[in-house]
Order: sequence, then C-alpha cells, then structure tokens
Amino acid sequence: MTLPTTQPHLVPLPVPATLEHPDAWLLHGFVDACNAVLLDDWGTLDEARLPEETLRSLQHQEYTEKLRFLALDGPADGPADPARVLGYLSLDLPRQDNTHTGNADLGVRPEHRGRGIGAAVHDLAVRTARERGRTVLTGATDQRTEPEEGPGTLVPGTGSGRVRADDPAVAFLVRRGWDLEQVERRSVLAVPVPEDELARHADAAAAAAGPDYEVVRWDDRCPDAWVDQFAVLQTRMSTDAPMGGLDLREDLWDVARVRAAERQHVERGMTYRVAAAVHRPTGVLAAFTALVSRPDTDEFVYQDDTLVLREHRGHRLGMLVKTANLARLAEAQPGARRVATWNAEENSYMLAINVALGFRPAGGSGEWQLRLG
Repeated sequence: MTLPTTQPHLVPLPVPATLEHPDAWLLHGFVDACNAVLLDDWGTLDEARLPEETLRSLQHQEYTEKLRFLALDGPADGPADPARVLGYLSLDLPRQDNTHTGNADLGVRPEHRGRGIGAAVHDLAVRTARERGRTVLTGATDQRTEPEEGPGTLVPGTGSGRVRADDPAVAFLVRRGWDLEQVERRSVLAVPVPEDELARHADAAAAAAGPDYEVVRWDDRCPDAWVDQFAVLQTRMSTDAPMGGLDLREDLWDVARVRAAERQHVERGMTYRVAAAVHRPTGVLAAFTALVSRPDTDEFVYQDDTLVLREHRGHRLGMLVKTANLARLAEAQPGARRVATWNAEENSYMLAINVALGFRPAGGSGEWQLRLG
C-alpha cells in the first residue's frame, strides 16, 4: 500500500540553555525520535540518547559544528508536544580538519515512514552540506545481523563484510547515489570475564610484550605527564585505523582538544576509562584503549577507541591494554554486564583480539559516502 506523502515542516533545533526552557520540548522530541529509531533498528536501548547528555554535547561545538534539524507535523509555534517530531537530521561538520566532509545521520519514526519524510530530510542534508562548502557526506546504515555471502548483498571495495541490498535504508541510499565504502562489525562481550580466563590472556600478552612495555591506567583525566602523547594517539586514530574507501584525512589533536573532550565526558555524566602501554626505553605511549560508562546504567559499557601505533605492532599490546581495562572495569563497576564495540571488518587483528576475549558478533553497519561535487 502506498502511503500519502507528508510535507514535513523542517526546522533547526535550537539549543536551549536548560531542559526547562520553553523550547526544550523540541530537544526532547529529537531525543525521543532518535531512541524510537534506535529501538526499531536494534531492539535495545543500550545506547539510547539522554536529554541532559544530548544538551551538554550540543553546547560544545568548538571542534565540530553540530547542526540538528527536525521534521515536524506542523509549524514550530504549534503545540509544545515532543511527539510532533516525526524525523530528524544530525549533521556534523568538522571545523578544523576534514573540512571537506560532513557526517549525516537521519531518521524517521517507524510509524511515519514511507511518506517522503526521509527524502525531504536527505535533501536538506545535501543542500546544507553544499551551502557550507562540503564536497563529501558520510553516513551509516545499521543491521542486526550480517547477511551470508551471495546474491542480494553489497560488498564494499575493501572486500570485507556485506549488507543486504533490499534493506530499506540501503536501497534508500543507493537510489540517491551513495557508495558503500566499508562494513563494520558490532560485537558484544558478556562481563565480567572470568578472572582466570582474563588473567590467562593478560599473562600471555605481557609475556609477548616483554619488559619493554608497561601498562598505565587513568579515569576521565589523562595525567599531565602523558597528555601530549595521548593527543598524538588520538591523532593517529585518524591515520592508523582502517577507513576503507572513506575520504577521511588526518584529524589533528592537541592538549587543548584532549582536555575539552575530557570536560565534555564529565559534563555528560560519562566515565572514560583508559589503559595505555608505555614503551619504557623511549617513554612513548605506544597503545591505548578506552571504555565509556553511561550515567543511567551500570550494566552497559561502550568500548571506545583502541589503537596500537604501527611502529609498535607485533607485541600483543592490543590484548595487553584491553585485558588491563576489563580488569579495571570489573573492580570499578561490578554491575557491568555487557560491553559493545565496533570494528572495521577488514581489521582482522583487532577482531581476533575481541573474539579471543569472548566478544560475539551482534550486527553491524554499512559505512557510506556521497560525493557532492
């Protein structure tokens, strides 16, 4: 059945000073719509947005312009009802590096799909990106399971991973000229990992690393002694991690940016736990991994970035820092029950570490790119 086309009212999301501001209903509607899409995509709200966390994030735009638009059922000066938000667009535009790009995340509440709202929001994303001089848009489509190899699937240029060609979101992007550049795997680990099993992996990694490497750990704020080098590691995430065919270039971090990110984590109620490996002969931070805990639950934890510098690979440092951080998590947050992470399907080394630790596949995403010309 063909549903009647809806012409939504597309309005920018104002960033209110507080959640009690008269316009804050729009932010609540944005959060509710995002979570409705998330629940439909994944069947869980482990990574749900929170109003306070979202507000704090939008109040910090030093390094990224964070544009948010809402698709409403009528003029914005109508009833202050969050349910009037039918869909949304999140458009992130880097201010410092990669200023040729923008990342678009658009969604429509499940009950309002098939009425042209997504098309209108997509057109807005393209138009806004062009107006700001961007020549590339990136975006993602989610999938609860990765399809088996065969007809009816699309494979990126990396040759690793697949998405279903008939998935509505995939077909939506293909019709509009987007290219599939990478597939990521989502994996989930049940925690705590049994102590003897974690110790076995940690001991084997420590033996492979040898006496030249030691583990250091911190929560939330990087010690002053390491912060310059931690900025280097963050920069190298943009050059050393697999990017597939995505036109993403070096993203430079310095101490000020590290400290700004740390403040944002605290303001958003997140706990940011880091384990890093120091190369004793040179004093260089050679690897790191980070776990992010949410303010609303102890049960779910997000495995954030993990990186081993290219020149220090081959010493099992990835396993060394991951086991150290999981051990710390078990001590500091005993209520944690699952850790979720994302990895490029071509990142066989990191995936092998995760599989050895007990991570199990739990869907993934297609990473897409649109050349705006």
